[in-house]
Amino acid sequence: MAERRRLADRMPVFPWDRLAPHKATAAAHPDGIVDLSIGTPVDPVPEVVRRALADAADAPGYPATHGTPALRASVAGWLERRHGVQADPDEDVLPAIGTKELVAWLPTLLGLGEGDTVVHPELAYPTYDAGIRLAGARPLPADGLTALGPERPGLVWINSPANPTGRVLGADHLRKVVAWAREQGVIVASDECYLDLDWEGERPLSVLHPDVCGGSHANLLALHSTSKRSNLAGYRAGFVAGDSELIAELLAVRKHAGMILPAPVQAAMGAALDDDAHAEEQKARYGARRAALRAALESAGWTIDHSEAGLYLWASRPDLDAWGAVAELAGRGILVAPGDFYGPTGTGHVRVAFTATDERIDAAVKRLA
Repeated sequence: MAERRRLADRMPVFPWDRLAPHKATAAAHPDGIVDLSIGTPVDPVPEVVRRALADAADAPGYPATHGTPALRASVAGWLERRHGVQADPDEDVLPAIGTKELVAWLPTLLGLGEGDTVVHPELAYPTYDAGIRLAGARPLPADGLTALGPERPGLVWINSPANPTGRVLGADHLRKVVAWAREQGVIVASDECYLDLDWEGERPLSVLHPDVCGGSHANLLALHSTSKRSNLAGYRAGFVAGDSELIAELLAVRKHAGMILPAPVQAAMGAALDDDAHAEEQKARYGARRAALRAALESAGWTIDHSEAGLYLWASRPDLDAWGAVAELAGRGILVAPGDFYGPTGTGHVRVAFTATDERIDAAVKRLA
């Protein structure tokens, strides 16, 4: 019998497991830990969303992989209303079981594997790399397309606003990526989970915006999440939009794999996307937390780089590397993520989430003073 090849052997150590000793240090603080290491929502799920979930709870039959017509209309309506993107609800959108699932499985769903190269940003959400390895393809961290030389990858990931840095890619940059991809026949997947959470500088654009793509979605996919905008991380509700041929391909494979968003969650996501009021309220909460935490860090000698959008501050101090900074803050009862979780070029920074409650953000501000 041939020896089984363990899929787990392809994967790196789960990064957050390495934070355990520092988490223990922070938790020993007399006033308890302020955990700013993971950007998980802590505020209530909006009432309009909970009501939609409850109203759809009597759902004994199998839901549609493609999503209900009502959900797809809500997705298309939100894209146009909030981000100036026109998408055909029947052909251009597809729900996903949370965006992390889609990030992790997209290379596999597109048929990429051994012998293929997939590009992702040098500083990046670790799941890009994990998904490429799951497919058996080769991950290539590269920020500039010129770094690829003659190599033609099967897929290029971009992320704007970026995790962990909060950097926003401008329209000119995005146009160059789209033009290059079409010239080379390469698919571009744009992770746009933080698109609604802009704070300063140029407003982020979707890769599907007509000013970027010229009105054609060919070769382009954009991934969106309701976790950040609507506090729905626990619902696992996201979607992908873009090239209708690629959407049809993903739908066909996902039908076979049973990758189906539960019917009550479909109803809840539609309600979330139809309602802008709760999203504006949540953004205001995050904005206040961001301002307080940024001022406290800067007063304590930290520098904030990028961080124009998203849910994180990309912070550094000249006398500390990433893990030294983690240890320094853990000693004050504050847990953050070291920058090298996101790639070797992050060794001089830490990622500081401002998704904690107002009370915990206030505690962090006092400890930094």
